[in-house]
Amino acid sequence: MRAAVAQGALVVFGLVAVLVGTLLAFGLPVGPSLELIGQGAFGDKFGIARTAVKATPLLLTGLGIVVAWRARMYNIGGEGQFLAGALTGATIAKFALGVAPAALANVAILAGSVVGGALWATLAGWLSVRRGVDVVISTILLNFIAIEGLSWAVSGPLQEKKRQLPLTEALPDAAMLQRFDPQTDLHSGVFIAVVLAIAVYVFLFRTRVGFRLRVVGENERVARVNGMDADRIRLGAMALSGALCGLAGGVEYVGIAGQLSAKFSQNWGFLAIPVALLGALHPLAVIGSAAYFGALFAGSENLARFTPAGSTLVYVIQAVAVLAYVALRSWKARPPAGESE
Repeated sequence: MRAAVAQGALVVFGLVAVLVGTLLAFGLPVGPSLELIGQGAFGDKFGIARTAVKATPLLLTGLGIVVAWRARMYNIGGEGQFLAGALTGATIAKFALGVAPAALANVAILAGSVVGGALWATLAGWLSVRRGVDVVISTILLNFIAIEGLSWAVSGPLQEKKRQLPLTEALPDAAMLQRFDPQTDLHSGVFIAVVLAIAVYVFLFRTRVGFRLRVVGENERVARVNGMDADRIRLGAMALSGALCGLAGGVEYVGIAGQLSAKFSQNWGFLAIPVALLGALHPLAVIGSAAYFGALFAGSENLARFTPAGSTLVYVIQAVAVLAYVALRSWKARPPAGESE
């Protein structure tokens, strides 16, 4: 426990150091810039709501990456699965809202987003375990298919009734997730994401199935010797990973956007990879990682009002932080001096 706390403190210190270094590299005054970021992220109820809302898709997609990578299925397709989930939800909305009550349609949309993301990821998993296609390659390519599919759908079968803009029909307020304050965007999806992070932790570290998934990821040969069906476990991990990423798309759809456009995603699925890595592929640590970057997104919006840097800082910080993380992992993995490799 003490080691985990020490490691967490080291990560926090490292992230703060990266933030300060990035501000210096951009030629920005550190003190005033940090104050602006802090005010934008936590200065009032609007900042706190922005932070929580920005962190939610990062947390859900980050959890999806954690599950897949723990099984050594290097899912780079969180973006495609996010979009597949949102598209499935929008398809259900198009037909369900005219038949079912709006509240029931809301549940159906979220359930559909889970199924859509899971199926999209399962396709990549099946190609890997049955056809030997590298999951990194397949998930990257499926991202592009999902992006183009979204552009086609919002200009075609899912386009709004007037056919004037490449958008889906706006959802009625009753079909959206519950808002806790009409003045902010804070919605119940934030709490769904936190509960799921705890559920994923329990699944991975307190259940037999989660143990087997981790064994397959650590040493597939040991798993097979002990009678574990490694292919089935990896396929299941991809399905669960896609379900979480798809749910992120659904939550963003019924929680914030209310309609889809070709620019629906803000690259949440891609950003989930550094979030998961900096959370050390641990579900509970990913809560903190997602909150950190959610705060940066929210705070950088305030910073952008006074400097030309804006949200560019977030992407630079993510890149530098991941490079530092990979370098640290490589350094720790080196054999001791004098020991033969």
